[in-house]
Amino acid sequence: MSTSTKPNNGLDIDVVTKVRVLLEALPYIQQFKGSIFVVKYGGKFMDDPDLALRTRVITDIVLLAAVGIQVVVVHGGGMAISRAMKKNGLQAKFVQGLRVTDKEAIEVVAKTLNQEINPEVCRLIRENGGKPMGLPGNTVFQCIKRRQTDSDGQSVDLGFVGDIQSVHAELVECALAGGYIPVLSPVALDDKGNPYNTNADSAASHLASALGARRLVFLCDVPGLLRQRNDENSIISTLRIGEMEELKRSGVISEGMLPKVESAVSAIRKGVHRVHFVEGGMPHSLLLEIFTDKGIGTEIVHD
Repeated sequence: MSTSTKPNNGLDIDVVTKVRVLLEALPYIQQFKGSIFVVKYGGKFMDDPDLALRTRVITDIVLLAAVGIQVVVVHGGGMAISRAMKKNGLQAKFVQGLRVTDKEAIEVVAKTLNQEINPEVCRLIRENGGKPMGLPGNTVFQCIKRRQTDSDGQSVDLGFVGDIQSVHAELVECALAGGYIPVLSPVALDDKGNPYNTNADSAASHLASALGARRLVFLCDVPGLLRQRNDENSIISTLRIGEMEELKRSGVISEGMLPKVESAVSAIRKGVHRVHFVEGGMPHSLLLEIFTDKGIGTEIVHD
């Protein structure tokens, strides 16, 4: 029995499949051309020793830009910050998942995010054919000191940890107008010019809102929102923001997904059309979510 992979016309089946994928993507490319997409670049894949994994994510971002989408990247870097603090003899301390950041620590945080991770992301984009522009977050984000309480309701001083209050998006808009892919850190300044560490998910949300982005995409360590925590087949494909509170009460949305979900809801209420959660470590998850009919992660939409 023949096991030929060529159909009757002699074309390789893989070639035909690739053409079908491109044709499926075509209406989305036409629809999104000229739109602004903000991508939160973060997750365990950033620290994976396999450079190919990070390169796959970067090539997805470069491809989005190549087909006419205006892509903005906001990166995190929590694990790199912990390593840098340890190297400098500083002990990491967390309160309810938030890093306590004193004066010594914020210097390490700002240096790691602005001078190490940001140039590295830009380098990968450049090496894969993109045109990046690195922008320290403190040139764009304005913040106030975060007020935090512990589980007993007592006030906790987190040091130089901030909540973003405003976004000066002009630099980002100029970069986009010049055909660049802006790459931003989540470092922000207070009204006295002091640098603060802010949540990268929140930074991406505020920036997407300020730019009037069509899409905000969070690269995560999980495939999306799961109804059953350990069952990847229980992924919620589409979720309306009005359904969020019940999922929080039931524990479906908890821990590390909470700030992402809160950032997503805030962005949608401020005009971002849709927010997506996809797994950063899954090959080409970004493209599969944006350019296919079924998608691959979770999309959050307005009521």
